[in-house]
Amino acid sequence: MDTITDVKKFYGPQLAEAALKLGAIKLRVDHPFTWASGYRMPIYNDNRQFLAVPEYRKLICSAFCEMIRVLGLEDAENIAGTATAGIPHATSLADALNKPLSYVRSSAKDHGMGNQIEGLGGDGSYQGKKVVLIEDLISTGSSSIKALEAIRKANGACNTCLAIFTYGLDKAKAAFDNLRPRCDLHAILEYDTMIETAIRTGYIDDAGAQSLQAWRKSPFTWGEERGFAKEEA
Repeated sequence: MDTITDVKKFYGPQLAEAALKLGAIKLRVDHPFTWASGYRMPIYNDNRQFLAVPEYRKLICSAFCEMIRVLGLEDAENIAGTATAGIPHATSLADALNKPLSYVRSSAKDHGMGNQIEGLGGDGSYQGKKVVLIEDLISTGSSSIKALEAIRKANGACNTCLAIFTYGLDKAKAAFDNLRPRCDLHAILEYDTMIETAIRTGYIDDAGAQSLQAWRKSPFTWGEERGFAKEEA
């Protein structure tokens, strides 16, 4: 494989099949899921399901290793995982590459040393080292960007985020595009590949695929437009 596109084409369909088989990705356009926000959505993703199957963990690690290679990031000096779901995959990757590991909480602890990032030295700094951030899922991108900002605040040079899966929402793309300095985002499995695989394996039909594409264009109006009102807390 010579390019990041080659890596995604090779590993993406494999990971999609695994996710749909395992239930890490579930699709229901007629009986949508209720997300924590109360919005009714036709997709549910829980990449923690992959932890139960060694071959899937290895598949994800192999994909990340290839991404590192084709992107020319072998000189990265630290692999950082987002807490909590990014930690096990960042650990596997750091072990495979023999690199230092850190992980980033969504916010600083309110006790002890008050750390937001674990795995750094006593000064709590990356000391200008090159860091690759590992995320499990990119939705709106806000949690990933918070982790990235924490790394940069701790003097880490982080300009690449690798993820297992992305919904491909415009909001996430805009959020990453607006970062300065820029941070490149790459996911093993992209939304279109997931839909193509779901059709090919008979998980959904063409009508379901069209509905899922409509959701990506307007995820926060999709439910109400189809009679699934937002559930208020």
